[in-house]
Amino acid sequence: AALTVTAAAPQRVEWARELAANGNIAAWQEASIGADVAGLRLKELRANVGDRVKKGQVLATFDAAPVQQDQAQARASLAEAEAAYADARGNAERARAVQASGALSQQQINQYSTAEKTARARVEAAKAVVASQNLRVRNTQVVAPDDGVISARAATVGQVVGAGTELFQMVRQGRLEWRAEVMAEDLPAIRPGQRTQIELPGRSADGTPGAGTVVTGTVRQLAPTVDARTRYALVYVDLPAGSPARAGMFARGRFDIGTAAALTVPQDSVVMRDGFANVLLLGDDGRVRQQRVDTGRIADGRVEITTALPANARVVVRGAGFLNDGDRVTVVDDAPAAAAPANGSTAAPTSAASTSKPPPSPAASAQTASK
Repeated sequence: AALTVTAAAPQRVEWARELAANGNIAAWQEASIGADVAGLRLKELRANVGDRVKKGQVLATFDAAPVQQDQAQARASLAEAEAAYADARGNAERARAVQASGALSQQQINQYSTAEKTARARVEAAKAVVASQNLRVRNTQVVAPDDGVISARAATVGQVVGAGTELFQMVRQGRLEWRAEVMAEDLPAIRPGQRTQIELPGRSADGTPGAGTVVTGTVRQLAPTVDARTRYALVYVDLPAGSPARAGMFARGRFDIGTAAALTVPQDSVVMRDGFANVLLLGDDGRVRQQRVDTGRIADGRVEITTALPANARVVVRGAGFLNDGDRVTVVDDAPAAAAPANGSTAAPTSAASTSKPPPSPAASAQTASK
C-alpha cells in the first residue's frame, strides 16, 4: 500500500527583500525651557501640554515688579554717573587749555585727567548694570526657543522658582523619529533615504491589540556605533508630519532593501520534526527521502529554501506530514506551478486536479502509511 500525495517542483522567483526591526518612537529633538530669573513668582501660564507653539511665543510670565524696581535704580545710577562724568570732563578740558600758560602744575592736570577717565568708567559700569536689569525684565517672560509641541509642563501659577528650573519640555518642530534596532550585520543593507513601512500599535475590529496605522518613514541616519552588549545598532527614521505616532510608542517596521531570487516551495511541503524543517523529496523508485532544510522568508503560502536541493527535485505537498523517510507513495498530480505576480511575490499553489479516485482522508492516509 502507498499513500496518495501531490507533489510540486521548487520554483525560483524574485522576491522583495525586507528587513524587519523593532524600536521606539521618540522626539527628533527635545528642548528644555526653564526660568532665567531667580526668586520671582510665576504669574501666568499661557501654554499647556499638547499645544503647538511658534518661536518667540510667550509661554509664561513672572511678576516683574521687583525687577522693574532694580531697573529704575540702575537707570538713576547711570544718570548720576553721567552727570559726574560731564563735570570731570569739563574740568579736564579747562586744565588742558591752560597747560601751556603754566597756571597749573603738571600734577594737577594729571589729576583732572584721571578724574575724567574714572568718571567715564563709572558711566560704562552703570550702563552695564542697566543692560543687565533690562535683560532680567525681558526674562520675566518665558518664550519658546523654536516651533514645536509642548510635551510636558512642570510649572504652576504662584510658584517661586530658581534660575534654571525647567518649566516646559518641547518637541522641536513637532518632528518624531523611529529608532529601529538593527543587527550589526544588517547595517550595510540600509542607507539614508530608504523608505520604511512602520506599523503603529492599534486594535483590531474585535478590540484585541494588533497592528494599527501603517506610516511611511525615511531613513535619516545610521548610528556610528554598535551597542557592545546587545550587538544592535540604531537606525533613525524620520516620520511624516501629522502622523498618529506619539513619542514613547513601541513600533515594528520593515526596511525595503531591494529584490533577490529565492528558491521556494509550497508551505504545506515543509514539515517540522525535532525542531528542524524538512521536505520529502520524491525518488525515481516511488519512495520519498526526507531532507533537512534551512528556511527563509515566507510569503503568499510559499517558503524560501536556502539549502541546495537536487536538480529536477520534486517535493511532496499534500500528505507530507504523514510520511517518513523511505515510505512508498503514489503521486496523483503535481501541484500546478503558479506564475509570480508583478510585485515579485508568488501566489499559493492551487489544489490538485480532481480524479476518479479522491485523495483519502487524513485518518485513512495514516492507516495506509502504517501498513
